[in-house]
Amino acid sequence: MKHTCHFLFSLLLFILFTSCTGQTNRRASANNRVDTPGSAIPQNITSTDTSAGWFQPGQKLMLTGVVYKPDSKTPAPGVVVYYYQTNTAGRYLHKPEEKRSMLPNVLGQTHGYIRGWVKTGSDGKYTIYTVKPGPYPVGTELAHIHLTVKEPGDPEYYIDDIVFDDDKLMTTKKRLKMENRGGSGVVRLIKKDSLLIGERNIFLGLNIPGYPKNNISGSDTGKKIGDDIMSFTPTHAWGPDKGSKACPVCKYGRYHGILYFVGNKPNWIEIKQWLTLLEAESKKRGKYLKVYFIYGNEMGYDKHVREKELENIGKELQIERTALTFVPSFSDIDSDIYLTRINANSDNSFLLYKRSNVIGKYVNLKPTEENFHMILNRLDETINEYFEQ
Repeated sequence: MKHTCHFLFSLLLFILFTSCTGQTNRRASANNRVDTPGSAIPQNITSTDTSAGWFQPGQKLMLTGVVYKPDSKTPAPGVVVYYYQTNTAGRYLHKPEEKRSMLPNVLGQTHGYIRGWVKTGSDGKYTIYTVKPGPYPVGTELAHIHLTVKEPGDPEYYIDDIVFDDDKLMTTKKRLKMENRGGSGVVRLIKKDSLLIGERNIFLGLNIPGYPKNNISGSDTGKKIGDDIMSFTPTHAWGPDKGSKACPVCKYGRYHGILYFVGNKPNWIEIKQWLTLLEAESKKRGKYLKVYFIYGNEMGYDKHVREKELENIGKELQIERTALTFVPSFSDIDSDIYLTRINANSDNSFLLYKRSNVIGKYVNLKPTEENFHMILNRLDETINEYFEQ
């Protein structure tokens, strides 16, 4: 009897735990199986869906984004995205009156009634109207929305949950532990009237173990397309924030940004050509583009010499908007620049970002018109009309 009671008590704890976290089984799974089988997908799905949560009291939320093919640039049509979330109280509840409501399984697990599907069109876009979820009642987990992807003819796999940049429970430690499956799930929300809007782009196969297709978005330097750029604090030698250590993605993170890195192999003729081109484009686009030059030559580093060197370039080129910054090296820990994973021995590295998320990556670019327009085209391709206002 004693052993039986102990077993029942352990089983009860397991049921309570798994029904609360919702992540346990899928994180521990040996493969990438998901939370809903393909057979459960409705026949007629569009690129826009409205959840049952939209009609409940709470903060209305619109989530939108583009699903990209493994090249991280081409929109992917015909991809099904399944989502489910808690209600505003942080619970997955079954509601018989809701047609999508999911009955609990034998372990008491349920996705609740706030769930649904979208299917991308030719432009790869999707939009979900829902309510902002509450964190689990235990108060230690970030509020989140679970996502699963099903590609045409391919296995299903879960990707990183949507979580919110302004969540009070968000920490750097939690950001660093994220897997970035399908790209970063950290969403920065903006408010328009009474609606919160967030963008979560999805990169098929990115950071998915055993993914059968070749993902070409990576290289030996810098973050991958789809990853988050972690905050870092270079010293500003010239530009609007001269004399400070303002973080690029923290202070100017809403719109597009370009991080232009040069390490141990500076070619100052080419650097000045790039800075001239990027400064002109920054002036043209105004608040919609912020450009940073980050110099990380570790050879013979002297803070005052480095500062004066960049200051002189700023004066020579009459730089007004571009930030000319530096760090002791790209492996420096104090500035957190090491988190960008830049190879100091590359000629240069360009990371294009939008709301802290990498949307373009280029290495060893010569300052040609062709390369310049390649960067500008990537900025234009990733404009989201909901945010560029």
